[in-house]
Amino acid sequence: MMPPKPSTNTADDPVAREIAARLRVYLQESVAAGEGFLPFVDYMQAALYAPGVGYYVNGAHKLGEGGDFVTAPELSPLFGETLATWLAPVLRDDLGGSGTLLEFGAGSGRLAGDVITTLRDLGVEWERYWIIEVSPDLRARQQACLETALEPAEYRRVAWLDSLPEAPLRGVVLANEVLDALPVELFRWREGRVWQVGVTTRADGALTLAEREAPPALAGPVKRLAAEYGPWPEGYLSEWRPAQAAWVTALADVLEQGVAVLVDYGFPRNAYYAPERHQGTLVGYYRQQMIQDPLAHPGLMDLTASVDFTGVAEAADAAGLDVLAYAGQGEFLLGAGLPQRFEARVGNGEDARLTMQAAQAVRMLTLPGEMGERFQVMALGRGCAHLSLDGIPDRRGRL
Repeated sequence: MMPPKPSTNTADDPVAREIAARLRVYLQESVAAGEGFLPFVDYMQAALYAPGVGYYVNGAHKLGEGGDFVTAPELSPLFGETLATWLAPVLRDDLGGSGTLLEFGAGSGRLAGDVITTLRDLGVEWERYWIIEVSPDLRARQQACLETALEPAEYRRVAWLDSLPEAPLRGVVLANEVLDALPVELFRWREGRVWQVGVTTRADGALTLAEREAPPALAGPVKRLAAEYGPWPEGYLSEWRPAQAAWVTALADVLEQGVAVLVDYGFPRNAYYAPERHQGTLVGYYRQQMIQDPLAHPGLMDLTASVDFTGVAEAADAAGLDVLAYAGQGEFLLGAGLPQRFEARVGNGEDARLTMQAAQAVRMLTLPGEMGERFQVMALGRGCAHLSLDGIPDRRGRL
């Protein structure tokens, strides 16, 4: 029988402690089943998604105030309003008002609400809004948010799915901070060889990192990366995300016509695997703090690693999707209509508090020292003749 939801995901919450303890036992058993070694990719899968106890499915509060991290839609409705405005011509002109919107991992539901209400204000029709969400508590939070934010007729067209639909989709796909949560292999480069980093247990049962010579499925890709982007210093540590190409391929298989917008922190491959990035990008987020130890709070801490956007583009091209746009989040939003949405929101500036809040949100979303450069935006699609790219810098050459 599963424990009730914790009131928080802090280590001093008794229910959270119970969930963490159950996950620790699960991980210890997984290590034992693997003859004393659990590859990090499997550890990350369990820490985030193990049924009932993984971080994304255990009921702990994650997003926004009182959670572990804040996403762009939580900062301001300007993010969703800008995306909706930029994508409106695809729904209206390319798809004739009959398109489907599909969002992966909808967080609190804020992005969906902002997109739908903006499309309503623009007079743009859509057929349905699907949300793929693995977290039961986030799904409930999204339902409560959208039932309040939307008109009844709009809310009736929102549905939650467990996986991608089988039938081809014509519409718009949104994936904000999704790829970074796909588990990664953690590897180390030493003496010209690839070592797989994983988890083992000490004599007292505590989890600790360990290494073994990498199997061919990991050693092959890493050696190719080393040959192209090295030489790497001794002890170079980084990540490789084995499920990323399959995720893009599955998206391409279902997207018959339309555009997919991926927003995440990441780099082109030559920057990701540069010799100076010798500690990789894997981090945890716990109570709004960045944690370097990936084993610090299993089940209570988010784990994330940056996205190799060159790999995303390669997978999209192989699957028949066009890479329509690639840019930093700041320059993308500014080119996609954020200034106009800001003016529409603040009007003549008479409401000083509203103007200040909106201006602060714009800074957070666009400045290089905030989210403007750390986050990248990539648009993939097919059959989108009316998507405006004129104001968006073309950074595809960096891939």
